[in-house]
Amino acid sequence: MAAGRDGASNILTVFVYDRRQDVSDDSEKSLNCHEENYEGFRSAVCQAFGISSDEVFVITTTSRKQITSENFGGIVQDRMTFYLLQSVDQSLPSATRERIDFLPHYDTLVKSGIYEYYASEGQNPLPFALAELIDNSLSATSQNAGIRSIQLKLFFDDAQGKPAVAVIDNGRGMTSKQLNNWAVYRLSKFTRHGDTESDHSGYVRPASVPRSLNSDISYFGVGGKQAAFFVGQSARMISKPADAQDVHELVLSKEDFENKERNKEAIYSGYIRNRKPSDSSHIVNDDERFLHNLIMEEKNKESFTAVIITGVQPDHVQYLRNSFYHWTRQLAHIYHYYIHGPKGNENNSPVKELGAFNSIDIEISMFEKGKVPKILNLRGVKDDMQTLYINTAADSFEFKAQVEGEGVVEGIIRYHPFLYDKETYPEDPCFPSRLKEEDDDNEDDCFLIEKGGRGKRPIFECFWNGRLIPYTTVEVFEWCGFPKKRGLVPFECYNRISGVLFTNDKFQVSTNKLTFTDLELKLKDKDRLFTRVVNGQEQRMKIDREFSLWLKDCHEKYDKQIKFTLFKGIITRTDQPSKRMQSPWATYSAIEWDGKTYKTGQLIKTIKTVRIFHGSILNFFLYGDHDGDVYATGGEVQIALEPQALYDEKKVIPICKLDRSVSDKAVKKYIEEEMAKLPDKLSVTWPEGDELSSNETRHAGTTIGALRIEILNKKGEAMQKLPGASHGGSKKLLVELKVILHSSDGDKEIISHISQHGGKWPYWFKKMETINKLGSYTLKLQVVLNESNADTYAGRPLPSKIFKFNIIAGKPQKFSIGLLDPPFRVGIPFSIPLSVQDEFGHDACLTDDIVPQLEASGLTLKYEETDRGPNYVIKGVLAKGIVNNYQGKNFNLKVTLPGLKEESQVLKIKLLPGPPRQLKVRPDSSILKIENGTPVSFHIEVLDEVGNITAQPKLNVHCKFSGAPELPVYAVDCSSGGLNILTGSVLHVKNIKKDQTLKAKIEIPSCKDVPPVEKTIKLLPSNRVAKLQIFSMEGEKATQIKHQDEISWVAGDVMQNLMFQMYDEIEREIIITPALAEKIKVNWTPKISKEQLVKGSLPDVKVPTSVNDERFCQIIFIDDDIRLESAFTVRPLPDEAKHIKCKLKGSNVLQMGEKLQAEIEVMITDQHGNQIQNLGPSSVNSLGISANGLDKTDLKIIWQEDTQTFRVKGIRFKPGHPGIKELCFNWHEFAHFLKLNMIAGPPAKLILMDWTDLEESVSVINGKELPKSLIVQLCDQWDNPSPEPNVKITLVKSSIIKITPSNQLYKTDENGRANLGVLNIHAPRGEHMLQLKATYSKTILECPVIKLNVLPDPDKPVFLNVKYDKKAAFAAGSTFPEFMISIISEDGNIIKNINPGRISMKIWEGDSSETRLSNVTTCGCTKTKDDKDDGFFYFRDRMVPEQVGIYSIQFAFAIDKMNILSSEQIIVEVEPNEPAQLMPASLPDTPVVSNDDSVASRTLVKDLSLIIMDKYKNYTGNDLDGKIIAKIKSSTGKDADIPLFQGKTSTVEFPFHKGIVEIEALVLAENSPGRDSTEYILVFEPVIPTLKKYLEPYCLQFMFYNDFKRQQEMLTLTKQRDNLAHSIDAYRKLFDTANQLLAEIKCQAQEAETKEAHLKAELKKKQIELPQINVLQYVDSLLKQKISEQEEIKKQPRRTCAITNYPKGSQDVLGKVAHLAQIEENEAAKVISWHLASDMDCVVTRTTAAARRIFDETQGRQQVLPLESIFKKNLPDWNRTLPHIRNGRNCFDPLGNPMFARDLLTFPEHQESCQTVFGLILGDTIIVDNLDAANHYRNEVVKIAYCPTLLTRDGDRIRSNGKFGGLQNKAPPMDKLRGMVFGAPLPEHYYSLSKQIELLQQYHTAIARLNKVRAELEIQEQSLNTPEMGKKKKEFAEKERNLKSIEEKIGMTPTGRSSKSPLRSEVLDVNDSPSPPKRMRREIVKKLHSSEELVSSPVTKRQQQTTTVTSEVNGSSRRKKT
Repeated sequence: MAAGRDGASNILTVFVYDRRQDVSDDSEKSLNCHEENYEGFRSAVCQAFGISSDEVFVITTTSRKQITSENFGGIVQDRMTFYLLQSVDQSLPSATRERIDFLPHYDTLVKSGIYEYYASEGQNPLPFALAELIDNSLSATSQNAGIRSIQLKLFFDDAQGKPAVAVIDNGRGMTSKQLNNWAVYRLSKFTRHGDTESDHSGYVRPASVPRSLNSDISYFGVGGKQAAFFVGQSARMISKPADAQDVHELVLSKEDFENKERNKEAIYSGYIRNRKPSDSSHIVNDDERFLHNLIMEEKNKESFTAVIITGVQPDHVQYLRNSFYHWTRQLAHIYHYYIHGPKGNENNSPVKELGAFNSIDIEISMFEKGKVPKILNLRGVKDDMQTLYINTAADSFEFKAQVEGEGVVEGIIRYHPFLYDKETYPEDPCFPSRLKEEDDDNEDDCFLIEKGGRGKRPIFECFWNGRLIPYTTVEVFEWCGFPKKRGLVPFECYNRISGVLFTNDKFQVSTNKLTFTDLELKLKDKDRLFTRVVNGQEQRMKIDREFSLWLKDCHEKYDKQIKFTLFKGIITRTDQPSKRMQSPWATYSAIEWDGKTYKTGQLIKTIKTVRIFHGSILNFFLYGDHDGDVYATGGEVQIALEPQALYDEKKVIPICKLDRSVSDKAVKKYIEEEMAKLPDKLSVTWPEGDELSSNETRHAGTTIGALRIEILNKKGEAMQKLPGASHGGSKKLLVELKVILHSSDGDKEIISHISQHGGKWPYWFKKMETINKLGSYTLKLQVVLNESNADTYAGRPLPSKIFKFNIIAGKPQKFSIGLLDPPFRVGIPFSIPLSVQDEFGHDACLTDDIVPQLEASGLTLKYEETDRGPNYVIKGVLAKGIVNNYQGKNFNLKVTLPGLKEESQVLKIKLLPGPPRQLKVRPDSSILKIENGTPVSFHIEVLDEVGNITAQPKLNVHCKFSGAPELPVYAVDCSSGGLNILTGSVLHVKNIKKDQTLKAKIEIPSCKDVPPVEKTIKLLPSNRVAKLQIFSMEGEKATQIKHQDEISWVAGDVMQNLMFQMYDEIEREIIITPALAEKIKVNWTPKISKEQLVKGSLPDVKVPTSVNDERFCQIIFIDDDIRLESAFTVRPLPDEAKHIKCKLKGSNVLQMGEKLQAEIEVMITDQHGNQIQNLGPSSVNSLGISANGLDKTDLKIIWQEDTQTFRVKGIRFKPGHPGIKELCFNWHEFAHFLKLNMIAGPPAKLILMDWTDLEESVSVINGKELPKSLIVQLCDQWDNPSPEPNVKITLVKSSIIKITPSNQLYKTDENGRANLGVLNIHAPRGEHMLQLKATYSKTILECPVIKLNVLPDPDKPVFLNVKYDKKAAFAAGSTFPEFMISIISEDGNIIKNINPGRISMKIWEGDSSETRLSNVTTCGCTKTKDDKDDGFFYFRDRMVPEQVGIYSIQFAFAIDKMNILSSEQIIVEVEPNEPAQLMPASLPDTPVVSNDDSVASRTLVKDLSLIIMDKYKNYTGNDLDGKIIAKIKSSTGKDADIPLFQGKTSTVEFPFHKGIVEIEALVLAENSPGRDSTEYILVFEPVIPTLKKYLEPYCLQFMFYNDFKRQQEMLTLTKQRDNLAHSIDAYRKLFDTANQLLAEIKCQAQEAETKEAHLKAELKKKQIELPQINVLQYVDSLLKQKISEQEEIKKQPRRTCAITNYPKGSQDVLGKVAHLAQIEENEAAKVISWHLASDMDCVVTRTTAAARRIFDETQGRQQVLPLESIFKKNLPDWNRTLPHIRNGRNCFDPLGNPMFARDLLTFPEHQESCQTVFGLILGDTIIVDNLDAANHYRNEVVKIAYCPTLLTRDGDRIRSNGKFGGLQNKAPPMDKLRGMVFGAPLPEHYYSLSKQIELLQQYHTAIARLNKVRAELEIQEQSLNTPEMGKKKKEFAEKERNLKSIEEKIGMTPTGRSSKSPLRSEVLDVNDSPSPPKRMRREIVKKLHSSEELVSSPVTKRQQQTTTVTSEVNGSSRRKKT
C-alpha cells in the first residue's frame, strides 16, 4: 500500500479492530485522521463503529498501550494497527493481523544462511547456526532474576508432522513493534532508535564483568533470520512480553515470499497475528501438528519467545539425528563460560549456588518416533574442549591487554604436563591432526598412538562477550611462541600450552559470529602492551620473561618422566614395520615410574588397549643409542601374556599402557580363574555297543560302534564354547574325530569328522564299518575351535582322547607273481616271488600242504626249495635249453598253487645264453705264414655250456705274441655279440735276415673258466725301404752327410749337388720309382722336382744371410707304417767386409758446451750386416771421425777385442745455433753418418718476449690492460731458448700496484716459456716498475725491468659533483632550487656524452640510508640548458614534499646494470608553507545539541584544539598571535532563529597564541533560540593583525533540537553518520587507488605492446621471422646462434696494426694515426700505410695542452699532433670530385680506376676529427691500379689542373711534382712494414649481425616486459573482481545508501563525493601527493585489501607545545600539553 501521508495535510491511515465483545467482526476498518488531532481520531473511530459518545471504551496499540490526547502525537504513526477494548488488560476474543513492512528481496532472508554459514576445517556449520538462535535467547533472558531457561527442541516424529526445530526461552518477550523490528534485516540494536518500545530501546552498554559474560551477544539484526533460513524454509516467531495479555505471532516463509512475488504483491509486508495464549485454532496444516502441544505450553508463562523452524533441510535432519553427541558438544563448547561461569567447568570445584554465572540452563531434547526422547542439559557435558582444557591443565598464566581505549582482552594460558609417557594435552576431534584412536578390526594395533602435545593447532581460542567465535584462532604471540634458540625449557614444553582470549564488544566480529575481523591485527601490533594478571591484579612487567619463568616452573613441577635402569644392550627390532625404526633400540631390565619400580618377570596388567592383557615383563625398550641409566618421556615394554599355558604370545606395548594400580595378587587370581574355566577333558560313551578298547586287535572290516562325547572343564562341568568375552570373544568348541593309520610311509588320516554341539543333544559320531586296511590305528577325539579348527588355544592344547587298535589280515584266497630279477640265463638259478592275499588284498600265509608246480615248453625246469615266510618265494629255479642267438628267446612259465580259489598264474620270461665256457678260433690251422711288417687276423666266437653264442659286459679277447722283442698285443671286444675279428698292428722284427717263428696265445682275461687257444706263426723277411742316406757331390767325389751333422757355409750362398739313396732290410739298393718319389718330402723348399728325385737328386739349399740364423734341413720318407728321415744343419759364415755401422748407446741429445753422455759403438760388417770377426787393434788407425764444429779435444777411439768393435766417446761441439749435428765415421772406403740433436744449454737468462724498447716507459691507463701480453723465455748463456719446464716465474711489483688477474705464481711450459697474459694494472698515477724473475737450481734469473707510466682513466666516473643554492629554503609544496650535476672522471675532468637517462634523483623522508626504505621517490633529470654545457645535467621544477620534516636527497649515476655511483646525501628540512587555513588538530564528531537545562546537551565542542595550517595541513604560524571569533550561522543563509552562546551572546572570542588555540568548552545558552531539527554551522574565524593574508575559517556543522529526547536520538544517528562517512572515504580511497593502478598498468601494457610490434617489424626487415608460440625460447636460441656466429667472425684472421697505441689517458687523446683508420683492400692498405709511414706513429690530440703533456711524459720522444693547431681552411673538401671531372663530366677517360685514397678509409670512432687529421696528412692523394695508369692520369690532369700525389695498388708512387722511380718511391712487401699498417675492418656481415643481435636483445627485453606487465594487469583485474572486492563494493554502496538515509533523517546536507566539508576522513599526517609511486599504491591497495578496518586511525600530533588558552565566557585559563 502507498504511504498514508498526504503532503501538507499530514493525513494518516490507520487500521482498527473492534474486540470489545466475545463475538466481534474479525475484519479491520481503515480510518483517516490528522497527524496530531486526537479528538478527530476518536470521533472517526466512534463514527466507523457506531459508538455513542457516552459509551466507555479504550483505544490501544497492539502492545496494549492506551492512546490518549497526551501521547497521541508521539505514538500514532502511519499504517499502525489499533484495538477497541473495554479495558487495557482485556483478553482478545479472536486473533488479529498487524501489517509490517521490510524492504530487501526475500532471498536476502531465505538464502542468507547459505552464504553466511560455511564449513571450515571440516566442521559442519549447523551448530553455529543454532548458536545464533541461542544468542538471541541469552540476550532476551539477560534481565531474568532467576533461572534463565533456554530449550532447543528437535521434532523428528512423523506422527506429529514434518521435521522442525524450536528454540524457546523464558526471556522478556517482544511486543508487536519489537517483533516487527526483528523481521527487518540488519536492523541492529543500535539503529532501532526511533521506537520507544524497541527491544533495545535506550541501549546502554553493559558494565564490565569478568570474561565479558554480559549476554550482550544479540547484536546485528541478521543472525536469527540467517540461521532460521539456513536450517529450514520457514520461521515462526511466537512471543509474549511480560505484563502483556496477548501473544504475537509472525510467520516468514520462502513459500509465502514466492507467492507474493508471483502475485506482484509487496513482498516485505505482512501480518503479525495477535492472539490470546494457548490459542492454536489457526494451526490447520497437518505438517505442523506438533504446534498444538507447543502452543498449549504457553499457559501460565509470564513471558517467552519461541522460534519454530519448519521445512528443515534433509541433510540437517540426518546430521542432527546421527551426530547428536558431536553437535551438542560443540554447543557446550561455545557457551562453556555462560554455563559454568568465568572459571569454567572445574570438576573438583564445590557445588555452586545459584548465581549470575550458573543460572543458565540450556536444554536440548530430540523427539523421534518410537524412541525415548533424548534430553541433554549442556551443563552436564563433561567432555567439551574447554572442560578438557581446564581439567587437564596443571597451572595457568593470566594476562591482559588494552586496545584503543575501551578494548579489553583477557587471556589465559594453561599448561598440560607430560605424565608418565604421555601428553595430557586434550585432543580435539574437529582438528584433523592425529590418527584414529582405536582400530577394532586389527587386534595387533592394540594401543593408542600418542603425539606431541598441541601439534599444529593454534594456541588461543577466541571468545567475544563470553561466546566462542569458532573460526578465529590466534596462532601465537611473539612472547609465548617457540624461541629462536633453546631457552629455559625444552622446545616440546611450548607444545603443552593451550589458551583462551576473552574480548569485549570493542572488537568487530562478522555478522554470523564465526570470525573476528580485526582481533589478531590489533593484538599483534608491535606497540601492544601485555600485562600479567596475578590474583586479579594487573602487574606491569616484561611479559616474555614472566612467561618463560612460569613455563620453566610448570615443567619442573608438573612434568613426569620415566627412568630406565639396568641397561642390557642395543638390539635391532625386526617387528617394526619401518626399517628406519628397527635400530637402534636400547634394552633395559627395569624402570622407575611414578614412584614405583618395574622389573623383568613382574606380573602386570594393561589399560587402554583393545583387549586388556595380563602378563609378565620381559624387556623394556627405548629407541636410540643409549648406554646406562637414562630418563625419557616414554618407551615400550615387552610382555609375555599370562597365563603362559593359555597364551603362548608376546606383546610390545607403550609403557603408558601399564596399569599402575593393579597388584600382583589380583593378577595371579585372574590367572588361576582363567585356567579353571578352560576345557580340561573329554567324556566318551558307546550308546550302540561295538565299544573299542585300547590296544585291541581286530580283523579287517570289523565295525566300530557310535560315539557320544561331552567336553568337561576342571570343575567337571560340560561346556560347548570358550568362556567369557575377555578372551577375545566367546568361541564355539567343536569335537573332531580322526582315525589315523600308522604306516611306514607315515601317518595317514583315513576318517575325519567334526561334530558341533546341538544344544539339546551332545557331540555325536556314527558307527564306522570301512576300516579294512592292515596296521596300527589311532582313533583321536580332539576339541577344536569353531572358526579356525585350531586344536590349541593361545599356545595350549585343547582336551583330546586317544584309542589305539590294530587291524590284521584274513585267510589266503588268491596269489600273484611278484617282480622277478632279470635277466634269466641258461644254467643260472633264479627265484620266483609269490604274493598270497586275503579277500581285501592283504598279504596272507600259505599252509604246508600246498606245493608249487613249474612248467615251460622247450625248457628243462627244476627248483631247489621254497621260502614260506611272510613273502613266499620259489628259490633255485634252473632253466636249460637252446636259444637262437646271444639276444635270447621268450618262454611262457606257468606257476600253480593247488587248493587256492585262483590257483594258476602264467609268467612270460626271456631266457638268455649262459656265461662263457669255451672259445672257438678260425682259421683252424695251428701254423700261419706272414711277411715281416704285416698284421695277422683271427675270427673269434664265445660259447656257453650248451653251445649258444654268448655275450656279457667286458668280454675282451686278447692275443699275445712271443718269440721276438717289441711285438704287439692284439685285443678285441666281444661284449656286444659274442663274436668278432681279432687283429692289430703289423708284426715287425728288426734286422731280420731269415725266417723267424713266433707263438700266439688267445684268451679271455676276465673269464678264467674259459681255456686259452694257441697258434704258431712263421715270419718272412720284407723287401720294403728300410734305410736312407744323403751325399754331397764335389765333382766326382761324394761325401756322405750323416744324420744330425752341422755344415758351415758362406752366408747368402747356395748348397748344390745334394744326392740321396734308399735300401731294404737286407741292404739291397732300391730303385727309386715315381711312386716312391712321391713319398719323399724336404723342409727347405715347398716345390720338389719328381724327375730329380727319381734320379736321386735333392733341391739346392739357400744359406741364411745372417750368421745368427741356422737352417735345419730334413728329408723324410713315409710309406704306410714306415717312416725314414735324415737331417743336417747349415751354419752361415761372414762374407768379406762391405759396410761400417755405428750405434749410439743412449740419448742423441746433448746440451751446448757439454760432452755427449752416451758412447758410440762402431763395427765393420759384410754385405749382409754380419760383423767381421777377424779385425785387430791396428784397425783403429783406419777409423776417422769428422763433423762441422766438432771439438776433438776430448775425442777417444778404443778397440774392444771381445766384441770386435770400436768405442767412441768425448763427442762435443763448439757453441753455436742449436739443431741437428751430423757425425761422419770413415773406415777405408766405407762411411756412416750419425745425427745428434744439440739443444740449448742450461737456463742462464730470462728474456721478455716482444717487448723491445724497455728503456722507455710504457703508458697504461689505470684499470686498463697492458698493450701486449707478458711472455718470458728461459735462455742459455748464448741466448738460445732453453726448453726447461716447470720453472717458477715470479712477478715483482710494488705493493701499491694491483694486478688482475691476481695470480702471482706462474711456471714455464715444455718450451721454457711462461705466458702471463694481458694484465690489468691498477695503480696511482705516475711511474711504476714491474720485473719478472725465475728461480732455477737455486739461481735467480732476472729479466729487464718494465717501466710503467700509469695514467688516470678519463672514462671512469669516480665522483658526482652536485651544485645548488645551499641558502635556499625548502617550503612544503614549493619548488626545489635547480640542481646541476656533473660526472667527474678519474683524471678530474667532466665526462661528456653521457645518456641523461642514467642519472636520477632520489628523495625520501628521514636521514637514514634509502636502501632500507620503501617510500623512495625517483625522478629523472631534465634537458641540459644548451649545447654548450655538454657534461652538465639539471634537475629543475621538482616539487618539495608537501609534509614538513627531514628529507634526504641523493643523486645516482648508473655506470652499468650492476654498479651505481651515488653522490653524498643532501639533508634538507622541509618547512611549513604560508598560513592558509584554520583546522582542528583532530577532527571532532558532528555536534548534536539541544536547548534544555543540561550543560552536556548544550555543549557544542569540548577540548577542541585549532591550529593554523598551510594548504598542505602542516602546522605553521608559531609566530602568529591574535584571536579566534566563534559564531553561528544558518546553513540556508537565513539569519532568523540563530542559536546563542552561553550568556546570550552571538559570538565568543578566544585568545590565539603561537598559531594555536585551545577551546575547553563552547556551550549554548539555556533555552537558546533555534529551529528544531535544523542544521547550523559553527564558524571559527581567525583575526590576526600581523597576517595580511586571508585565512580560511574553520566551519563545523551541528544539529540543533528543542527536545532532549530528539537530541539523543539524533546524536546516535550523527555518530553513525560520521562513522559511515569515514568508512566511505576509506572505500573511495581504496577504489580510486586500485583504478589508478589499473589504468597505469594498462597504459604500460599498451606501450609494451607498441614497442614489441615495432621491434618485431624491424626484425622482419632484417629477414628474421618469429614464431607465434615459445617466442622467448626461440629468441634466446637465435641470440646464442647469432653471437656465436659473430664470435667466429672475430676469430677469423685479418690484418691488424702491430703498433702499440698510446693509452687514452684523457678524452683529449684520440690515439696514434695507425689506429684511427681501417682499410679493407690489402694492396691499398699496404701502399697507403707505406706512404704515411712517417706519420703512423704520431699521437693525435684534441688540445695542445694534451699534446704537451704527452711530450713531457715521453721526454720529447713521441711525436704529437694537436687538432686545434690545424689550419682547417686549407684542408680538402671530402666531397670534392676527382681532378678529371669538371662540372659533372669526365674531361678524359681515365685508366686504372682512380679514386681518392681517403675514400678507402673507414673510421671506427671520432669521424669528424679523423677527417681533419687525414685531410691534413693524406690530402687529395689519388690511388690507381698500376704505374702506367698513373702516368696516363697525371699527363692528362696536368693539362687542366694541379695533379696531387698518385699511388698505385702495385706499390708505386708518383709525387705531386711528377717524380717517381727508385726505392724511395716503391712500397716494400707487406711483411717488411713490420706491422706498421692500417688494420682491416670487420666484414660487413659482422655489423649486420651486431644490428640483429641488438634488435633481438631489445625484443627479448620487450617481450619479457610485456609478459610481466600483462601478468600484473591480469593480477590487478582479478583482484578487482574477487569476491572480497565485490563484497566491498556492495558494502560501499550499502554504506552510501545508509549515509544518505541517515542524512535525510537528520536533515543534514548530504556529504557529496567532492565535498570539502570539514568532515574529511584523512588524517593530517597522510601524504596528499596526487600521484604516489606505483609501489606505494600497490602497498596501499594490498593493505586495504587485507584489512577490514577501512577507517583511518586517530591523528597523532607531530608538534608538541605548551600553551595558555583563555576563554572569557565559556572557560577559564588553563595549561594543556598538546
